[in-house]
Formats: sequence, C-alpha cells, structure tokens
Amino acid sequence: MKKWTKEEALGMKARLKELRYSFHVIRRNRLTYASLIFILGLVVVAVIGPIVAPYPEDALGAVHPERAFRPPSFEYFFGTDEAGRDVFSRVLFGTRISLWIGILVIVLTLLIGVPLGVVAGYVGGMLDESIMRVTDMFLSFPPLLLALVISAVMGASLTNSMIAIAIAWWPWYTRLARGQVVSLRERPFIEAARATGVRSLKIMFRHILPNSLTPIIVQASLDFGSVILTAASLSFLGLGAQPPTPEWGLMLSIGRYYFLDHWHLATFPGMAIFVTVLAFNLMSDGLREALSPRLRRF
Repeated sequence: MKKWTKEEALGMKARLKELRYSFHVIRRNRLTYASLIFILGLVVVAVIGPIVAPYPEDALGAVHPERAFRPPSFEYFFGTDEAGRDVFSRVLFGTRISLWIGILVIVLTLLIGVPLGVVAGYVGGMLDESIMRVTDMFLSFPPLLLALVISAVMGASLTNSMIAIAIAWWPWYTRLARGQVVSLRERPFIEAARATGVRSLKIMFRHILPNSLTPIIVQASLDFGSVILTAASLSFLGLGAQPPTPEWGLMLSIGRYYFLDHWHLATFPGMAIFVTVLAFNLMSDGLREALSPRLRRF
C-alpha cells in the first residue's frame, strides 16, 4: 500500500477542511439547504416513482376513456387527463425523465465544451483562434432558438431534443474553461511542471483542469434547471417528447387546450417545472458562495 508523503497528507487535510467549511456555508444558507433537500427528494422520487405511483400503467400509455377529466380527489390526487390517465402518476414518472434529460445534456455538454476550452486556452495561437471563432459563431444565436432549429431539422423526439440542447450550449463551457486556463497557464506551479518535463497533455488535464472546476461546477448546476426548462419548452412546441411520454412540457402543452374547463391538466406539470427549476437555481447560488471564498458572507 502506497504511503502518503507529508506534503500529500497536508494537502489532503487542507482539502477536507475546505470541503467541511463549504458544507457549513451551504447549511448556513437556508434557501440553498432547503433546495438541496428538495433536489435529493426529486432523485428519490425518480428512483422509486414507478413503485409508489398509484397507477403506473397510466404513465406507459394506458387509456381509460370512462374516467376522463376527473378533478383532483383522494382517488386521483392530481385528477385525470383527456384519456383518463392519472396525472399524479404521470408527473412522478416525468420526474425521472426530466432529471435524466438534465444529467445527459450537462454531461454531453461538458464532454464537448470543457476539453475544447482547455486545449484552446493552453495551446493558444491559431488553434485557439479557430476554436473560439467557431464558438462565437454558435454563441451568436440564442440557445433556445438554435436548439429549436436543430430539433426541427433532426426530427421531433426526446433524444433529438437533448442532442440539440447540447449542441446549442457547449460553447458557453468552452469559453468559460478557456478563460480559466488562460488565467492559470502562467502560474508558477505550471511553469515548474513544464521545467520538470511534464507533458503538455498531462499539464492541461492533471494540473490546470482540476483548478478550473469551481466555476464550471457552479455553471453546470445553474444550467441543470435551464436544461429541464428548455427541454420542456421544446416538448411544449412539439419538437421534444412525443405522446404518450409523461414529460412535463408535453403534459403542459396538451393541458393548455383544456385549461379553462380542466385547470389541473396544465397546472400540476407547470408547477413541477417551476419548483424544480427554482430549486436548481437556488442551489447553484449557494454552491457559488460555498466554492468561491471571495463570495462567502462571514
């Protein structure tokens, strides 16, 4: 078993101390702490939703015309939709879909944007110019509009909408990562690594990238809610999830046609989107304060 040197042990102790203090900052911020608990609750619902849903078959496309448009009651907590399906069960299943959309899009966006930003910022020169000009070209379009156009070209489906959102959003992470790398590449510890013969690839992804993660993590947590909202918007416009998928945006889109007579069809999916996006936005604000010492309030 490898023994740690004194310097490695001190470094690990300092990182653990910083992590404990960051968690203390999060707990001190009540809004952030509450939002974090709510998000953990969403994860639990996404995992056990199919088990606790009173009518799981309704989320899988079952149709019950005889019980259509029933109002909220003890039997149907959120009422039933135009096909007689339990809205509560469909909202529970929609939690899993929305969280998967956020995770997959953010991961894909990071895998594209961050490496390009690190390479552009460290190498510089013509490669940097080429990457950043392509980035600026994508940034010249509003992300939602670009995602809408890409979804329309690729075809309406949940998978295509996720790909479209990732294509529209990777440039923001490229620019963010590049800015962090440019500020770090001339630091003494990077110069020392070069002087000892460490390869450029190892310097970029072993020494520079770990020290650039704080703003990237904060931005990803903020974008998580925005991804869910954008995916719901594409589904609302008919370019995302397709019936009978229990996706919140699609449920909201269908429910708007019956809103005046059956308010519950659009209200509960809309509330799920609103509360989830709000929770991720509040959590990201707390993470920014906890991970950035300059923003901490003592």
